[in-house]
Amino acid sequence: MLDLNKMHEYTGPIKADLDQFSAKLNDHLQGDSPLITSIARHLLKSRGKRIRPVFLFLSSRAADNFTEYSVDASLAIELIHTASLLHDDVVDESELRRGHQTVNAQWTNLISVLMGDYLFAKAFRIMVGANSLELMKAISMATQRVAVGQLRQIEETGNYDLSEQEYLSIIADKTASLFAVSCEAGPILKKRAGKERTRFADFGEKVGSAFQITDDLLDFVGDAEVTGKELGNDVLTGKVTLPLIYSLRKAGGASRREVVKLLRNGDEETFDRVYKFVTETGGIDYTYRKANELSKRGLDTIASVSDSIYFERLQDMVTFTTARRS
Repeated sequence: MLDLNKMHEYTGPIKADLDQFSAKLNDHLQGDSPLITSIARHLLKSRGKRIRPVFLFLSSRAADNFTEYSVDASLAIELIHTASLLHDDVVDESELRRGHQTVNAQWTNLISVLMGDYLFAKAFRIMVGANSLELMKAISMATQRVAVGQLRQIEETGNYDLSEQEYLSIIADKTASLFAVSCEAGPILKKRAGKERTRFADFGEKVGSAFQITDDLLDFVGDAEVTGKELGNDVLTGKVTLPLIYSLRKAGGASRREVVKLLRNGDEETFDRVYKFVTETGGIDYTYRKANELSKRGLDTIASVSDSIYFERLQDMVTFTTARRS
């Protein structure tokens, strides 16, 4: 298990970039109204690992694609990500995120939605300052994909016939799209050739998918005190993820029908029984392998990047996405 101390080690070479990112983020979230300032302080208190800015900075530094606008690009992407989480929490009726009360729980659903809208507007205003139409196009498309992925996930709730390919398509839109544009931002801002942009976008897409697969796996094997949500929450609310998809496909017949019936009817023992089923049929092990496979394929796409401390730490961060427990 990789902990946050390891992550601090991996992000050491870009500490100055992250410090600038944090200072600018703090500035952008202050002042428009007392309510916005209060919510901003709450969001900053429960901040995540800043995974997307980390990948943007490390990949840009590793390939000599860092520019004066790289921090602004990371800000826009992180604000879009945060806005999508605020909307997500309303849809899921979540009360906790990262161990803290969600905005909708502490204030209201309406305030959470409007704060998300505010962050979207902030993100696009920041992008204008970068003076790159190509970056705006790429981030706009990624934002559209996030919405498509979220809608598709809702649409497929309780669909126990969901295929692995359909699941991968959903998480590619919902999560991997922002990883992809984070890694593509460097080549865009540096005005590299289309082939270079595609290569880094593909890297981010695969790593982002691996990140989401691991995140979904934590519903089965995570530490509730660390993740901030109870084990089995996704399973019990009808969210169909890779461990279950694999196990249902492998089991087939009467065993499959029994588990699907259990999932649809549910009782207090549902998760324990589903967890046993998924473990015994190899769903947990398969999901770990799939996440690792995608991460390796992602790294293969940028294997020609010259070795440096930035590239080494980028590789470490890829490992972190598939070995984390929160």
